[in-house]
Amino acid sequence: MDTRAGADEIQRGRLTEWALRPAEPADVEPIAELRATVMRPDLERLGRFDEHRVRQRLRDSFSPQYTSVIVADDAFAGCVTMRPAEDGRWLEHFYLAPAFQGRGLGSSVLRALLTQTDADRVLVRLNVLQGSAAQRLYERHGFTVEAQDPIDVYMVRWPGAGAGASGR
Repeated sequence: MDTRAGADEIQRGRLTEWALRPAEPADVEPIAELRATVMRPDLERLGRFDEHRVRQRLRDSFSPQYTSVIVADDAFAGCVTMRPAEDGRWLEHFYLAPAFQGRGLGSSVLRALLTQTDADRVLVRLNVLQGSAAQRLYERHGFTVEAQDPIDVYMVRWPGAGAGASGR
């Protein structure tokens, strides 16, 4: 998918131009490092941070065929995985480098991905850590809590459940 930021977002100065490129096997280590950086505060808060495990879990589940690298300002800005599932897709490994957070990039990328899943009429599932600020981002884009445990919050988004939509 070669998705680019909309001109209106760029003009507002919140974003610079961005694109998704297919991941390659060589991307696994930069993505594993990004995961460790981004997830560390939440994992530490939950008493679950482990220097090795946080990277190894990414390495063990890395699927270049379903992963896209987010490029912004001609730099590695993050990644996202959309893995096929029996009943839709799983949104996984959606990480933005700290320098790119808070500028609307995450919302822009998520909006582009969800436009495609809406067109395909498939639901999207994901999980976030309890207390993660990412949960609010997903709720703004139509995800609802399906289940939770002391560590994870499992969310689902039905096709067309974006901002202003009624849901299913």
